[in-house]
Amino acid sequence: MPKIPILLDGDPGHDDAIAWTLAAASPELDIRCVTSSSGNQSIEKTTYNALRIMALLNIRAPMAKGCPRPLLSPVMTAPSVHGKSGLDGPALPEPAQAPVDLSAPELMARTILTSPEPVTLVPTGPLTNVAALLLAHPEVKARIARISLMGGCIAHGNWTPAAEFNILVDPEAADVVFRSGVPITMAGLDVTEQALLYPADFARIRAVGGPVASVVADWLEFFYQFHRSMGYPGAPIHDAVAVAWLLRPELFTGRDLYVAVETAGRYGRGATIPDPHGVWDKAPNAHVLTGLDRAAFADLLVEAVARYKEA
Repeated sequence: MPKIPILLDGDPGHDDAIAWTLAAASPELDIRCVTSSSGNQSIEKTTYNALRIMALLNIRAPMAKGCPRPLLSPVMTAPSVHGKSGLDGPALPEPAQAPVDLSAPELMARTILTSPEPVTLVPTGPLTNVAALLLAHPEVKARIARISLMGGCIAHGNWTPAAEFNILVDPEAADVVFRSGVPITMAGLDVTEQALLYPADFARIRAVGGPVASVVADWLEFFYQFHRSMGYPGAPIHDAVAVAWLLRPELFTGRDLYVAVETAGRYGRGATIPDPHGVWDKAPNAHVLTGLDRAAFADLLVEAVARYKEA
């Protein structure tokens, strides 16, 4: 089977890092470029984290620094979740390459337009870079196979009662993306909070052996400590769902829905509002994931980490 060409865009972040670990280990995927986004930490910190993750995983694709702030909103970060560095925990190698001399949207556009086949975008942070790409280069839309994103929620938020963090950081960017007409798969909290890894899964990964397994297990331990304090029984690996769906869609359930992004509102800014009954008379713009096979998801991550030991 031909590989799926993908662009990784994120604000790593422990769960972004694990998502990229899954992507880089998967023979079904071809990482064409990597871009950083502001979100879990400042753009300087997420760019540095992205380069260190790439060094650890031997990802040699071009990498570009993303937009320094949301389209209209002030910068918002999440040090309470990911630490002051944005990726606290185990030591990582220093970067093996520098960002290219292009903005993230420009590198994305060049990569998409020069690809012989349509490219899939996998954004696991705020959607600022993707929106900037679509606004500056509308010609790329026909060359994007799909956007498989982590963000949003139907039932409830995690940063406000209505909004998930990635969408809340830049609702205007999310609005651009959801109204773009590009096919979207939305891995929101409804499914990603089911994507739990438990301490027994951490032990399975650590038992694989090797530097990548050790780092991933430490990332999971760090991420779990925060979520345990919030009452979670495990660590929800939100961002890895956007990659896992590309690899094993049969592990998931979902619905095709029209989803609108609330960019105003006293209580609802950043909410992703579905129209399950067709009240707005609009065609679905997203495949919204609602369920997954948790055990098979955990197995997929363990198998991915094992490939680094085999390499």
